Amino acid sequence: MSDVDEFPITLSDLEERFATEEACLAYLYRLRWPEGFACPRCEGDKVWMSKRGLLVCSNCEYQVSIKAGTIFQGTRSPFVMWFRAAWWVTGQKNGASALGLQRILGLGSYETAWTWLHKFRRAMVRPGRDRLAGRVEVDETYLGGPEEGVYGRGAQKKALIVVAAQEDGKGIGRIRMRRVKDASADSLHAFICDSVRPGSAVQTDGWRGHAGLEEKGYKHETTKVSRRKEAASDLLPRVHRVVSLLKRWLMGTHQGAVSHEHLDYYLDEYAFRFNRRTSRHRGKLFYRLLQQAVQTEPAPYESMVKHVRGRKRTKHNM
Repeated sequence: MSDVDEFPITLSDLEERFATEEACLAYLYRLRWPEGFACPRCEGDKVWMSKRGLLVCSNCEYQVSIKAGTIFQGTRSPFVMWFRAAWWVTGQKNGASALGLQRILGLGSYETAWTWLHKFRRAMVRPGRDRLAGRVEVDETYLGGPEEGVYGRGAQKKALIVVAAQEDGKGIGRIRMRRVKDASADSLHAFICDSVRPGSAVQTDGWRGHAGLEEKGYKHETTKVSRRKEAASDLLPRVHRVVSLLKRWLMGTHQGAVSHEHLDYYLDEYAFRFNRRTSRHRGKLFYRLLQQAVQTEPAPYESMVKHVRGRKRTKHNM
């Protein structure tokens, strides 16, 4: 499937191409089975679509739901609405908020908008995505309010974030980021191994948690960073620029109201947007998001909120 031919260019193009449920389902079908459908029961490749939007095998009549096993599983909302939500989410340069999505689509509740956004955030990490390569800066930072008398890597109540920024000339290439439980070698090495291709040059400060990267197959460059803020920014400029932009984004778009339980998904959203910041086609971001949405496992509302303190559990038409 040629993605150049498959994504809408403008809002009017989106509304014209995806004005019906049938058109939306046909698009999701092509995204989910780009090489063609194979029946799970008989492996037949001939199917037809029922009025309920189910795929029916022409050979054995086995029925398959296009949305089952995806972020759309269980939804009772029209796909026409989901497609407009995806278009709006990918078009927000500074990130999307649940209140903004609720207003633009006229959704009945804030919880529905919140749930839709979190489903999309879970689809913003492509399975098997390429790791960073070349020369990569890695450092950690804390997010959260100040702790009296506690500084740096000794903080307990803040969320510890590790960030990797790929060098692209004098600029920043792709990034990766993750919340980790601590600044130990186990936590930091696991992130680097997942995010950076072996053989790459990894530049860090002198923190002992980074020691031993050579044994993992990396060229480790250590930069001693003094206590002066200017020194850290100068010696690891790319990762510190990313951290600064991330904190500004969290405060500006979400007013800092991001729980630790969901922080990873906000980090995924930020990386998704940052890594595609130079894309000339808004529609291609829409295409990529839906492409990944049909490859991402379901995340029911109750599973999203069960560990979040103070959030009322309610059921909505999601």
